[in-house]
Amino acid sequence: MTITQNELESRLWDAANALRGPVDPADFKTYVFPMLFWKWISDTWVYEHDAAFDEYGEDLDDEIEADFHRFELPEGTLWSEVTEKATNLGAEIAKTFQRIEMANPRSLAGVFGDASWGNQERIPESALLGLIRAFNKITLDPSTVSHDLLGAGYEYLLKNFADESGKKAGEFFTPREVVNLLVGILRPEPGESVYDPACGSGGMLVATINQLRESGKDHRSLRAYGQEINLTTASIARMNLFLHEIEDFDIKRGDTLRAPAFKAPSGAVRQFDTVIANPPFSLTNWGADRWSSDPRAICGVPPAKNGDYAFVQHMVSSMKPGSGRVGVVMPHGVLFRGGAEAKIRQGLIEKDFLEAVVGLPSNLFYSTSIPACLLIFRDQKPAERKEHVLFIDGSALFDKGKNQNLMSEEDVRALIKAYQTGDDPDGKGGANIRLVPFEEIERNSFDLNIGRYIEVTTGEAADLGAALVAYADARQRRIDTETVMFERLAAAGIDLSMFGVSSE
Repeated sequence: MTITQNELESRLWDAANALRGPVDPADFKTYVFPMLFWKWISDTWVYEHDAAFDEYGEDLDDEIEADFHRFELPEGTLWSEVTEKATNLGAEIAKTFQRIEMANPRSLAGVFGDASWGNQERIPESALLGLIRAFNKITLDPSTVSHDLLGAGYEYLLKNFADESGKKAGEFFTPREVVNLLVGILRPEPGESVYDPACGSGGMLVATINQLRESGKDHRSLRAYGQEINLTTASIARMNLFLHEIEDFDIKRGDTLRAPAFKAPSGAVRQFDTVIANPPFSLTNWGADRWSSDPRAICGVPPAKNGDYAFVQHMVSSMKPGSGRVGVVMPHGVLFRGGAEAKIRQGLIEKDFLEAVVGLPSNLFYSTSIPACLLIFRDQKPAERKEHVLFIDGSALFDKGKNQNLMSEEDVRALIKAYQTGDDPDGKGGANIRLVPFEEIERNSFDLNIGRYIEVTTGEAADLGAALVAYADARQRRIDTETVMFERLAAAGIDLSMFGVSSE
């Protein structure tokens, strides 16, 4: 008997709530997702076993049965075989996960993460038993829960865990309206490759495949790749893709900026048709010391205390010649900050990679309330957009939420259409748009602040845009004034080191 999505979501949330009290809500995902995944592969294995027996009866042997199973579950690792044990339950679960991973080294190695199942300080046995009892009320085989339903349930848990985790959620969850907007702009196609260098829980990779499914295109030929620095989050991403019935994927765990996991035979970073990410904003410890000779520094080395343009240049370096396009979420500071970032920004514009800057509403993200923007790059821009940058202000397209602002599906569609057509989609001023020639951007010293080129729509965004422009102007005037002053002091023979300035 199948269950409805509401029933599934309710039961999954009951399982999470079994941990409430002894386990911090920010850690729910560490325990709930591995148990959900194990319950799913275990129930599915039993379902497949029964199907094999129905077909072959007493003639069924291990070799025949193996063809029915997607994953191998060694004897004694089924959910029912382990969860009924009375002693050292956490330790038994940990051993079971290790055995399953070892039996499926190519597909499941490390998939269950590194939770301390036997540490009762972290997860008391009473909480673990409550989690098991809650999952015992759900059958997760294909006859009861379809992949679409299960994938939606997983997304439901991710969203709720993000709500519970507050600012920590930014490490693993991007609001789905932002994900859908980026995917809608980049439009991955069947047969292409899509890569997320900061993939979190895998939401952007899942969304690209779901978009193809929903449009009736062959999603099975899309190849998904991702890298994630956090072990638990990388495991959640892999489980997410499996539960969405996605098989052609490769998620690597590691530091993308220090050690990119996907390399071409030449040693350069591998290149993809679509590169999409919401990387952590303004990382202060990102590995700048290794970038002076890094080929990804195509336009310069970013500041040691801000890794925004390291991610941008990594992604631009990872886009395939001809077909490659990049969509990345960034703070507004990348549009106007000076110094090394200004030189990198100028280089990306002069190479004609930057196609569009899309301003988003404020307070969309869990990790910050400041407004962000999307930067869209293409290896080959359409003829009408060459040597231009399309500016789109979407700051008015939101609804007020309890803790965060929200973008509706209509808002997302409006911005996608604005990007595609270069026009205000409904003519009502919901999104201000302008295609700006390089000459004008150059006159503004390659400053990309949206407020310099189009009028922002909301009072909140207008105030921010005006403030950012004023700040950038004042900062540049200060730098110019200091430069003249230091030149005069040096000419007068005064040691500039007392001002913290090199005399070179």
